Amino acid sequence: MLKTILTVLFIIVCIVLTVLVLAQEGKDAGLGSMYGSAPAGTYWSQNKGRSKKARIIQITTIFALLFFVLAAILSSKLF
Repeated sequence: MLKTILTVLFIIVCIVLTVLVLAQEGKDAGLGSMYGSAPAGTYWSQNKGRSKKARIIQITTIFALLFFVLAAILSSKLF
């Protein structure tokens, strides 16, 4: 019974993690700043931790940790 619940939870975490990763922008979106086209002290760079993008990254990190923990539990010989 517990293995079934953990498996369903694992599938839900996989789906949510996939959606979160696809919702994020690629890291190459900020490559223009490397050549001096964006100022270093912009409002966004000073308030990164409070933006919607930062919140999505935090949630993605939490779901990634859940994914690894559930995968380790389900692959163990406990069940």
